[in-house]
Amino acid sequence: MDPLSWLDILGRLFMQLWPVWVALVALFAVSITWKRRLGLYGKLFDSNVGMVGFALVMFWVFSALFADVIITHDPLAQFSGMRNAAPGSPLRNAAEQYEYFLLGGDALARDVFSRMVVGAREVLRIAPFAAMISFIIGISLGLPAGYIGGKLDTGLTFVANLVLAFPVILLFFLLVAPEIQATPIPRVMAGVLFIMPVLFFTVLLNARFFTQPMKRNLYVGAVLVVGLWAYSGLAFNLDPFGVWGMSPNLLNVFVAVVFVNAPTVFRIVRGITLDIKTRDYVAAAQTRGEGPWYIMLWEILPNARGPLIVDFCLRIGYTTILLGTLGFFGLGVAPESPDWGSTINQGRRLLTVYPHAALAPALALMSLVLGLNLLADGLREESLKD
Repeated sequence: MDPLSWLDILGRLFMQLWPVWVALVALFAVSITWKRRLGLYGKLFDSNVGMVGFALVMFWVFSALFADVIITHDPLAQFSGMRNAAPGSPLRNAAEQYEYFLLGGDALARDVFSRMVVGAREVLRIAPFAAMISFIIGISLGLPAGYIGGKLDTGLTFVANLVLAFPVILLFFLLVAPEIQATPIPRVMAGVLFIMPVLFFTVLLNARFFTQPMKRNLYVGAVLVVGLWAYSGLAFNLDPFGVWGMSPNLLNVFVAVVFVNAPTVFRIVRGITLDIKTRDYVAAAQTRGEGPWYIMLWEILPNARGPLIVDFCLRIGYTTILLGTLGFFGLGVAPESPDWGSTINQGRRLLTVYPHAALAPALALMSLVLGLNLLADGLREESLKD
């Protein structure tokens, strides 16, 4: 078979990504139809910048979800004669396999396109959830620091500044170094960090339904059962059913990302709380006799959602870059992992001769971060109109 032209390659890529196009069209059709009933999310579709960013982000989300359907070859499999193959090269003895390497082969004769698609799954299974845990921790500590103040504020702010004063990349290297895995440090840190979401949702629901004991006991009980079950598996790998769990490498990376991001979120939340607590509706809640946790979680936090949602999108982008950096240096991930950072690192060694192996994952990483930044800009633009 002859190699494919670039026009043929683009056509085949378009066809191979059909599940993504179908999902995007369906999502946009439903969202635009019902946008007036969807709050801030619906208003996003009034912003051209926001829609472009949302489309880029959801492209990679759907690519990760449908990766098993989209990929043309096993991302870890090596194929004879395909070492550093150019984009569109035909596969030797294809038999029942896909007959081309659409974006070429890498130095180990693996399909670049398949590794790029599966790499999206590797990134998106860490970045959003790590950012979410970071936000929950930052909110849990930033609200009382800003609202209560005093020695609590001084102590928490000092600790946050202490972490932020440390160079981020160096801190990452220390936390994900292979030697650290042999110590109890990752598990201890995971035990402290992962208990925070359980405490947060327990206090949140208890404050909201404190005057309704039946609902409070039901909701808080459900949170404690599911939360402690997930906590035992994620933090200590003690889930008897095997539903929740992380490999040591993944746990190291996750803990490092959360530990580095949480202090920044804490400072943002503290600053917003210091401003909002002087508002009239907070004074009205105090006059009604509401407790401090109710005021923090149900009066202050909802009115801080705009800046926090915007920062959450940006935080996922920062986390994606940090994960790519870790993968580039071979830290925290398995050597054969198809994550974008590792793939870029492996391809850069022959960048001047065979640029496709590094270029494809680099463009993927750039487009996802660009999409998150544009999405944040769109959300900021619409939130300022409220």
